[in-house]
Amino acid sequence: MAHYVDLHSHLLPGLDDGADDLPTCLSMVRALSEMGFSDLCATPHQFAGRFQPPLDEVRLTFDKASREIAKLMPEVRLLLGAENYWDDILATRLRQGEPPCYDGGKAFLFEISPLILPPRLEAALFDLRVSGLLPVLAHPERYSAVQRDPAVAEGLSRQAAFLVDLAALSGTGARAEVKTARRLVEEGLAHAAASDLHSPEDGRSVASGLAWIERRLGAEVVTRLLSDNPRRILVGELP
Repeated sequence: MAHYVDLHSHLLPGLDDGADDLPTCLSMVRALSEMGFSDLCATPHQFAGRFQPPLDEVRLTFDKASREIAKLMPEVRLLLGAENYWDDILATRLRQGEPPCYDGGKAFLFEISPLILPPRLEAALFDLRVSGLLPVLAHPERYSAVQRDPAVAEGLSRQAAFLVDLAALSGTGARAEVKTARRLVEEGLAHAAASDLHSPEDGRSVASGLAWIERRLGAEVVTRLLSDNPRRILVGELP
């Protein structure tokens, strides 16, 4: 097994727009395992007004899924995080020092509006870094400001880990997203790549994205983006 680390997936059943039930969850885990992933971070949405399951419910669902995975696929380790929308609820949790981080550590995954860059975002991310936290930006290729202006991408990537979607690298999705994802990887601005898996059917594009990295940039870059750097991010270090 390649022992890749997936920092972004919607595996936990019944919490958001990911897996509907436990069998679907297990099917998704199996698909990722067959691609070489050994450490999977379940990151259910925390998005007010859309998907915001209570954190205690998230933990109960995670514990149940973890027990099943341990029985059926002991080579796979499930970790818990969240995909936090950049909103007032996350701001409150950050002020209280209680953002939903990966595995209770210092790194947390977040997303922003695709069309509007939050005001003073780079400065806010800098302040979070100073406080000891590591922001991890989900699918930066989707944000119009990053698509339009390389300087925005460079500035944000100095303060937050950029986590591109493997599906975008495969060529799946809007042309601007595919182009931006590939540019971020080729220019070294992407710190890691992840599945953002929502269903078993997504597995094909995830595998294709992984293959694109190896074909375009080589096996060493695959290892860096899917193993070495994700492990550094999990301990709160910006690669």
